[in-house]
Formats: sequence, C-alpha cells, structure tokens
Amino acid sequence: MESRVLKPILAVYVVAFILFLYGPFFVLTILSFQQGPDGGPQFPITEWSTYWYQQIFGLTPPSRIAPLPVGEALIRSLILAFMTMVTSTVLGVMSAQAFRRKFRGSSFVFYLIVLGMMVPGVLTGLGTSLLANNVFGITRHWYTTAFATHVAYTFPFAFLVMLAILNRFDGSVEEAAWSLGVTPWKTFRKVTFPLIFPGVLSAMLFAFTLSLDEFPRSLFAAGGTEDQTLPLAIYGTFAVEIHPNIFAFGVLTTLFSFALLSVYGILMGMSVRRARKLAMQEEIA
Repeated sequence: MESRVLKPILAVYVVAFILFLYGPFFVLTILSFQQGPDGGPQFPITEWSTYWYQQIFGLTPPSRIAPLPVGEALIRSLILAFMTMVTSTVLGVMSAQAFRRKFRGSSFVFYLIVLGMMVPGVLTGLGTSLLANNVFGITRHWYTTAFATHVAYTFPFAFLVMLAILNRFDGSVEEAAWSLGVTPWKTFRKVTFPLIFPGVLSAMLFAFTLSLDEFPRSLFAAGGTEDQTLPLAIYGTFAVEIHPNIFAFGVLTTLFSFALLSVYGILMGMSVRRARKLAMQEEIA
C-alpha cells in the first residue's frame, strides 16, 4: 500500500524537478527564434526566425542592435577554465593521494580544504581583491586574482571526487608492483593512474564547468573591461537592454555544455571498457 502511494508521489516530484531544471532552457530556446532585427523578447512569437543566431556569427547586416561583445570574453573564460581545470585536478589528485594515509592534523587540513567551497563567493572575491591590491600590490586580472579565486573554489570539488575514488581503491595492486621493484612514481603512472582515470575525468569536468560560469568571485577578483569573463560580459549586456541575441547565445552555450558532457561520457565509457579488459586479462593470466 505504501509503495502504491509513494511511487506516484516520487514520479510527480521527478517530473516537477526536470521541468524546473530544464524549463528555463526551453523558454530561452523559444524566445531565441524571435523575428529580427526589430523583434523583442515577446510571447507568443508572431514570426519565427534564426536572425539572432546569424547575428552572433556576424552573418547579418548592421542594425541598431549591436552584436554581443562576448568574443574575447568567451576565449578568456575558456582559457581561464582550462587553467583552473588543470591546476585544481592536479592539486586534487595529489592531496587525495596524501590523505590515503593518516597523518597528524589531517582532520584540520581536510576542513581547511573543504572551506574553499563553503565560503560565499562574494566574500572570497572581495577579500582576494582587497588582499591583492592593498597588501601585495598585485593588479587584478583574470589570469592572476580571478584565477586564484577559481582554483580556491574548484579545488575542493576535485579533492572530494578523488578522495572518494581513492578510498575505494585496492592498494594491493600497488603493493604487487612495489614487490617487483617498480618505483613509486612508475607505479602511479602505470598502475594507479589508469585505474583512477574515471575519477580524474570527473574532477576535470567539475573544475572546468564551475570555473566557466563562475560569477560572484570573478565580479570582484577580475580587473576592468579588458579582463571580463563570459558571465561578466553577459551580465553587462543584460543590464543595459534585453534582446533575443542573449537568448540565442544562452542556447548555444547550453548546447556546448551538453556536448562537453557527451565527450565526458564517451571518455568514461572507453575508460571503463579498458578497465574491464585489463581485469579479464588478469583473470585469464
């Protein structure tokens, strides 16, 4: 009886959650096909058009509505996200590897690392900005102060992902390699890393996506207009006047995220199949 009542409730909850999660994307998609160049964000749509997608790629003649100034900001955000991804993933793997053995003060260090994801982004960005300018005399830039705040934010996520992976890791395979005289570094490179590679991919995905759309920390830690990241550039355009080109750009960036997840899924599947193949070979041997 309880299951009969619980299942419909859970089904309604799941459907409502999916609508809440993807509803804004569908609304953006519909509004992005407004008529151009004079069409605005209105509903229902009187005439469908791909004008705003063409404007993003510079395929439309000049009009009173200027193209979105996001070209340089997009490249800047992608470079920043890549830098953050590499740094946070390397730090996450190294710190999680260190936590495989108990050491003095490990609890304090653990909470100190996790604190980076708990402190509000506004406070982190503002504190980093004040510290850089007033104490160290460092000028705010996307590749200095903003990069530091992004790493401080994404590193705990990469650390927790790798910590969960390494806690389930069978250390006997490493001990077998060491007993054969293999050096620790070669053991990590040839044995440990291939086995934890799915977790490394997850940590990389977390760090990249979190950095790419980070707003509050970048708002204070980044520099002037020449250092704006993509979220800051979109916010600056959105605050002046709303046009459907923003919706079209939002759809394209969302599709990019889905493509990134697809690549992640493919790489994850290849890694799992490789691990299963190695396991089968060991059983046969």
